[in-house]
Parts: sequence; structure tokens; C-alpha cells
Amino acid sequence: MSDGIPFGHHALKARRLGIETLHEAHIFMRKDCPVCRSEGFASHNRVLVCHGEKSVVATLYQVAPDFLGIDEAGLSEWAWQALELAPGARVTVSHPAPLESMSQVRSKIYGHRMSAHAFDAIIADVEARRYSNIQLAAFITACASQALDHTEMRGLTAAMVNAGDTLSWDKKPIVDKHSVGGLPGNRTTPIVVAIVAAAGLTIPKTSSRAITSPSGTADMMETLAPVELDIQSMRRVVEQEGGCIVWGGAVRLSPTDDILIGVERVLDLDAEGQLVASILSKKIAAGSTHLVLDLPVGPTAKIRSHETARSLSHNLVRVAHEFGIEARAIVTDGTQPVGRGIGPALEARDVLSVLKGDANAPDDLREHALALAGNLLELGGIANGRMMAAEILGSGKAWAKFQRICEAQGGMHEPPMAPYTHAVNADRTGIVDRIDNRRLSKVAKLAGAPDDKAAGLEIHVRLGARVAEGEPVYTIHAQSPGELNYALGFARDNKDIVGIAIG
Repeated sequence: MSDGIPFGHHALKARRLGIETLHEAHIFMRKDCPVCRSEGFASHNRVLVCHGEKSVVATLYQVAPDFLGIDEAGLSEWAWQALELAPGARVTVSHPAPLESMSQVRSKIYGHRMSAHAFDAIIADVEARRYSNIQLAAFITACASQALDHTEMRGLTAAMVNAGDTLSWDKKPIVDKHSVGGLPGNRTTPIVVAIVAAAGLTIPKTSSRAITSPSGTADMMETLAPVELDIQSMRRVVEQEGGCIVWGGAVRLSPTDDILIGVERVLDLDAEGQLVASILSKKIAAGSTHLVLDLPVGPTAKIRSHETARSLSHNLVRVAHEFGIEARAIVTDGTQPVGRGIGPALEARDVLSVLKGDANAPDDLREHALALAGNLLELGGIANGRMMAAEILGSGKAWAKFQRICEAQGGMHEPPMAPYTHAVNADRTGIVDRIDNRRLSKVAKLAGAPDDKAAGLEIHVRLGARVAEGEPVYTIHAQSPGELNYALGFARDNKDIVGIAIG
């Protein structure tokens, strides 16, 4: 044995290329290198790369002779770190074992039901990074086009829970809330967590980053305090303050969810069965016993109809119950954004204004947060939940609790501000009669959100408001002139994002 390479195996010098490929391993080799010739490798083959006891399954790309030496293998950043390589290290490359779980994916594509065992096998392979992004896309698309039934939802949920860590708590109840998303600016979580923790209940909140939206709760919270806490740090914060708001991907609770989300974001797919498993797997893994679910319904929200909301509500509550969680689903108004800011830092400023009790804080965000917090308090055994939530928020107890949570997570800081802004004005005088949530979100994303934390937009009007020609209806925030112009170009081509009826 030499450098972790078995005798008789041809070793290649590993070269760090610094190419970012998210969770997927990529390897680059010359077509004429001895390994490619002897193994019959071609571009886009999946190959097994080993170093000592570490291994990854990587996608192979073949390169021109002047890019690498004949005895070199270039590794993407994720592959380099996963193999724990150092300069001068050597790797072996060979054919991987057949990916047998893909047969279950192909079976689903042709309309067959999947067993719990099938989901276990697929999710285990996803967790081990054996699936390429193409194979992940096939799995996600199969589950979206051939809708999961109740048994399949339960099987996928269980498989995702079992793939990661789980938490248990000495106290009961352990409460949580979740919005299914699709409504820009609907950032109630920090307010709800602060109210509920101040009321004496335990709420260890794990949140996701954005999938197809301009901001996820974790993206927003990151502008105020650290969110990438490990399980020990998360437990310390919860035991100290009764609640936390952390990124679920950092604590390995249902870790495959973030892998799947990364591909769902590119595909712009969020099917009901996968949504149920995504939401509940993290709540189950976090040890939740009571859960309030926010389901916004509107023509341009994620949930378009009350019929769809009823179906999703039924499946979420039923599957949650089977895993020992008492859940309550609340259908809410999804016809327009909640709050004024859309984008991580802009949403954070709305949250702070509500918690501080500012006179100009957005009323809709305040009322929506109080409704959810009130339901969660009552579900957790506290009577007159809405009244108590309002008292805790109005007295400043929630703001004090939120500050302590932020300090416990690593220190509170001010959200950033974008250096470039531009108002989009009304092209006529009239009444605002529609707001397109999806296209409004697209403007914020084109401006740079959520990657640029200060980017996004501020909306200045609500449905039913009267506006005059030339009056600003929303303002775009961007980190650079190029991104600002990119977003403005889309806004100018879509003047009906905010619809104004003459009258």
C-alpha cells in the first residue's frame, strides 16, 4: 500500500481545480490517459474515485491534452474536500458498482408505485452522493409527474428522516410552524419564534434556504445572526432561550432534503408529495410534537386553489399524525405579498420593525404573525393564544427574546443595504386590482436575491390602493448597476406585474 492506493491499481496525481459544483463530484481526465484507455471511460461516465478509505462517485469530463498532464486527474472543489485530499495526493479511478436504486426510479417513471424499501434505497444513495444531478432530476420529475399516493408520501418522509440525525428533547411540547412558501415577503418565522419562546414553549426552528423564491427564512435570518449551527450549538441555544432559528442543512436533519431542493430549484418543481416529505421530515427529525402549517392560497401563489390547499392540508396533517405530530393547517390569503420587503435583508428590516413595535411596521406582517403564533400557543396548550401573542409582542417581550436568541446563536448584526435602487412607477392613475407574486419574485431574483443579501425589492402598494400616474409602486434594490438594469429590463417588459384598473 502506498498513499492509500492498492498495489496493481494505476494512480493519478490529484489536481485541485477550484471548480464549484454544489453537492456533485466532478473529475477531469485526458482521453488518452492510461486509466481512460484501460477502463474504456468516456465523457459523462460515472466513475468511482478513491483515496485511502475515502471515495466518491464522480461525473467524468474529458479534456484537451494541454489542460492536464497525462498522469493527472483534476477534481472539483466538492470532490477534493470529500476525499480529504492534500497537494501531491494520488487517486484511483474505476467503475462504480451498479446503481441499483435507479431501477426503482425508472419504474416510477412508467407509473408504478414505490415501496418504502425503494425510497430507503434511493435516499441512501442520494445521501451517499451516488446520484448525479441528472439522476436526481429524473427522480424528482418522476415523483412530480406520477403523483405520490399517501403510502408513498409516508415512505419518502421516513426515508428522509432516517438518512440524517434526529433530535429528542426533555421538555414537551416541542412546537414548530412552517409556511409552504410561494408568497414573497411572508417572513413570519422570527416573530413567531420570539413570541412563542417568550411564552415559555420550546420551539427549535430549522429553516430552509430559498428554493425558487428570492429568500428563504435561513437566508433572511443570516442577515441578522449566524444560522449555520451544529446540533450541539443548536441544542445549547434552545436550552438557554427556548428557541432558535437555524439553517436545517447545517445540522444534518433530513440532509437529503437540501440536496433535492438544489435540483428542484433549477427545475422549478415543488410537487405535493415531495413537499409533504420535505416539510415533515425536518419537523420529525427536529423532535417536533405540535406543528402549525401556513398555506397561502392565491392565483399567483404556490397553492393556486382552495381545492389544492385542502388536499395538501389533508396529506400534511395525516402524515404528521402517523409520525406522532399534532398538526393544524391554516389556509391564508396568498393574493399579494406579506410585508413590504422581498429579499433577505429587506425582509429582515420588516421583521425588526414589527418586533420593535415601530409605528410604520407593516400591519399585514404583524397580523399574520400574530395569527400563526396564537394558533401555535393554543396548540401547545395555552388558552387565548391570539390575545397572549399580542400582549407578548406589544410589551416588547418578543423583541427582547429575539435579541437574546440572536446573541446565543453568535451575535446580532444589522442587515446590509443595497447601494443601487430604482423606483418602478405607475403608468396610469387607478386602483391596484392585482399583484403577480411570481413575476414580482422574479424581479427580486434578477436583482440578485437571495445570493446578494441586500438585493430584492420594496413594494409600496396593496390591493385596493389608489395610485396616481408616476407614483412608485415598487423599488428595486441591487448590489451592482448590471443587476439593477437586468431587473429593470424585466420590469419594463412586464408592466402589468402590479395591475392598475382605471377608476
